[in-house]
Amino acid sequence: MNNSESDQENGINQSDKSNILNDIPVDLLTCLIDNPYEHLILIDKEGIVRFLSQGAEELYIESNKECIGRHISEVNSDSKMLRVLKTGKAEFVSNIVLNKKKCSILRFPPKKKGKVVGVAGKLVAITPGRIKVLYKRIDNLKKDLNYYKKTVNQLYSSRYTFDNIIGNSPLIKKVKILAQQTAKTDSSVLITGESGTGKELLAHAIHQYSQRKNNSFIEINCSSIPEELMESELFGYASGAFTGARKQGKIGKFELADKGTIFLDEIGDMPLLMQVKLMRILQEKIVAPIGGKPKTVNFRLISATNRNLENMVKKKKFRLDLFYRLNVVPIKMPALREIKEDIPLIFSHFLNKFSREKQIPDIGITPEVLKAIQLYAWPGNIRELKNVVERATIICQGNQIKLNDLPANLIEKQFTMPSINTASIGMSLKELLEETERQAIINALKKTGNNKAKAAELLKIHRTGLYQKSKKYNII
Repeated sequence: MNNSESDQENGINQSDKSNILNDIPVDLLTCLIDNPYEHLILIDKEGIVRFLSQGAEELYIESNKECIGRHISEVNSDSKMLRVLKTGKAEFVSNIVLNKKKCSILRFPPKKKGKVVGVAGKLVAITPGRIKVLYKRIDNLKKDLNYYKKTVNQLYSSRYTFDNIIGNSPLIKKVKILAQQTAKTDSSVLITGESGTGKELLAHAIHQYSQRKNNSFIEINCSSIPEELMESELFGYASGAFTGARKQGKIGKFELADKGTIFLDEIGDMPLLMQVKLMRILQEKIVAPIGGKPKTVNFRLISATNRNLENMVKKKKFRLDLFYRLNVVPIKMPALREIKEDIPLIFSHFLNKFSREKQIPDIGITPEVLKAIQLYAWPGNIRELKNVVERATIICQGNQIKLNDLPANLIEKQFTMPSINTASIGMSLKELLEETERQAIINALKKTGNNKAKAAELLKIHRTGLYQKSKKYNII
């Protein structure tokens, strides 16, 4: 398609062009083609110089007036403008030397009705001053780039190492050894375990121990992203991909994880449709943003769940092929009740942490507290233990955490029903129940340091009821 046809397609005819040019003041046009920032030379289709800007005189021996009307080869025997005139193809060359001065030059052939009518040459002289300014700008840009890179790495970096996984029990040691061996590879890891066992912490530690540690660690909680937003969140989208999309588009999490690690927490909550798309990415390592071009990415995948994926596969709620892809190296985080020997160590770790944060003197725990925390089942695992320690450091009076500084539900688990021994044989049911009730009140008062309000709370009775029963059994 020639220029004329292109103009017609865009609704522009030659007369319109003329009118546009006529509307531009001559002074403005003169300033445009003859300015101190660039040098311009024009030759016609015969190679005759028709225009030479004043600044360009520095690059030629002859003056402006002497050059105009002469053949370009007479003005500059090394000129390549005749080549552009012959080929009709534009050229750009940087760092050429013209009259002992370094320049960059753009040569392009203006056309009329598809035919070359001449050649324009735009020259930009590279002076030491300009080079100095350019290098200064480049240096500033490099500093800015390094700053933003550092900021991004801090934002998307792992926060924990294997030192943050507290415990010396055989189960914890086994987890650490397996995770460290796996960290040296790029194999997919599936971390399983109950909520609050530290699956996220282990994922951070694996990344920090791997060769990818200096690159991004991108974390996604699959249960917290609405299904309709998950694709754009994971894969990103191009500018204008859909209504409401940001003008600049959005980089997806997988692309952000390039050369690093992506951690998909709560993978069992991922919708089936997204499981199909995830499977494709794991196979091909290619991400296709919505409305954009596919991109190759290099990432290491770690996923975690507190759900039984094998049962979900049987119920058709999780894809079998994806399960096999994720489950290359399975690592199970033990529940806190399975590593009871580590409970005092973990409790002490959090106690020191909160003591430092709250700027209070180091505090210890009584033997009763030590026994209580080891007997408790900890259904919330380490997360629950951490909360209990934080609460205890806040309400503790003195330099030791006592039993009544612990939550009521934790203390009441320590109660044991009195056994039916030979002394109780022959007692009526009413007498046996009363003895049991009396013993429960005594235990509650003992556990709470004779705090009647706390004891009533433990026994789940009103404080007035506790007074009445205590009086009945001569406890008060």
